[in-house]
Amino acid sequence: MAAEGSVDILVNGAGINSPTPVLDIPDDEFARIIDINLAAVLRACQIFGKQMLNQENGGSIINLGSISGLGPLSRVFTYSASKAAVHNLSKNLAREWGDQGIRVNTLVPGFFPAEQNRKVLTEDRVASIMGHTPMDRFGNADELIPATLLLASKNAGSFITGIEMIVDGGFSAMSI
Repeated sequence: MAAEGSVDILVNGAGINSPTPVLDIPDDEFARIIDINLAAVLRACQIFGKQMLNQENGGSIINLGSISGLGPLSRVFTYSASKAAVHNLSKNLAREWGDQGIRVNTLVPGFFPAEQNRKVLTEDRVASIMGHTPMDRFGNADELIPATLLLASKNAGSFITGIEMIVDGGFSAMSI
């Protein structure tokens, strides 16, 4: 605040995962994933949202959700549950703060291979994902930048709040 004078954009990208089967999830693992993926996002929204509420120009909060926050995916139960909660949190904050100049949205990446999900990307799982993705490929991290810029922009994104911006190569458009 001393250096910049305001907080205009917050991007919450917290996310950890574990492929533990649902019946085997220990309490401490569940609590750790929920604390990082959901509670940390809430705390950041509270801290930075309070500052945005106290400044004339409002701001934009972008919370990273997940394609598994829209519909459950196998092997990532706690991750999916925590990201679904982030989607809901974002919509609630958009409702609460929209009339005060703060836009809150969820950026929803599809499958973007990273260290956190490589252990669950077996050959069979990759084949299943590709069979369900019309663009027939994984996303590249730089493909999230334009969507993030749109949601962050005071001009282009000025009337966008409470949405789930899905960047998934069509994965969520498929059923059978």
